[in-house]
Amino acid sequence: MLKDSSDKTEIDMIEQSYKDNTSIKTKMVKDILDCDTKDASGLNDFQQLPTEDFVAIPKVGINRFRLPIEFTNKFGVTRSHDCEASMFVNLEANKNGVSMSRLCTILQAVSSTEKVNAEFFKNVLRRYRIELADENDKELIKSAALKLRFNFPVKQKSLKSDNWGWQYYPVILEAKETKDTGFSYFVTLTYEYSSTCPCSLSMAKQYEQEYAAGKTTEGSGIGVPHSQRSKMTVTVQVNPEEEFFIEDLIMLIREAIPTETQSLVKRVDEQAFAILNGSHPMFVEHASTRITKVLNREEKTIFDWLVELEHIESLHSHNAAAVVYKGIENGLRADTIF
Repeated sequence: MLKDSSDKTEIDMIEQSYKDNTSIKTKMVKDILDCDTKDASGLNDFQQLPTEDFVAIPKVGINRFRLPIEFTNKFGVTRSHDCEASMFVNLEANKNGVSMSRLCTILQAVSSTEKVNAEFFKNVLRRYRIELADENDKELIKSAALKLRFNFPVKQKSLKSDNWGWQYYPVILEAKETKDTGFSYFVTLTYEYSSTCPCSLSMAKQYEQEYAAGKTTEGSGIGVPHSQRSKMTVTVQVNPEEEFFIEDLIMLIREAIPTETQSLVKRVDEQAFAILNGSHPMFVEHASTRITKVLNREEKTIFDWLVELEHIESLHSHNAAAVVYKGIENGLRADTIF
């Protein structure tokens, strides 16, 4: 039983909402069944029907489209068979959709004839903006974006021995082109390294000295500072007019943080790694400072940058983390709420 008129108003609103939704669904079904728009082959082309119900969508497209790619490196050509592509365009209001298959065929066509670099991204994005535009409009699609994810293999020489192994770097190459801001190109690379805690190292050496001097008999006389596998994810906005290889970014990071994890070691290499870590103890704050100084130096080739660091602690059950960025106006920032 209704208690008062406000209850009746609420029920009326619910019923009206149901009727509106039913009306939308009914129109959708009718448009599908009565579609009189055909493609060149005579098949119904529902996608081209106008609609008054759809909002504008800033990014619509495809994730995880897999394909092999080839890209130039400092020493030749590398081929990746594990690349996953994400590709997007904007969609104006009252449009039913975009041609998802055309996104894929354009990418495949360009990748079959061109090596992946900044120019490759320019060509793909320009074709997206031209070929996915509404045939009734003569304007280009306002924005398009492409992202490629893959593992980049590099031969890594052992520190002291004559051995070598493969080091694989997770890499993201991405670009966007918009009507208002033009073309932007980004390279993201994840780099793993070892970080020895300076505080722990200092206390370990203090203990060893006091044990040797007979000031303490605790333990064995050997103190082991805690070290941990650490990682940083570096994103740089690259000057598309300058030649820039993935190896260039690796070398910059390695210059800042030389204690990179090793792919193949013998005993002589393991000892060299211990010496290297002892020469470069660092908190996450130290690593942040080191990478900041190196990236800020590359003003000609790197317009902007963002680095996220994490030291996966061996002492604590939690991790130390930091985020640093160049800090230009409207530039790259951490994806965080504070």
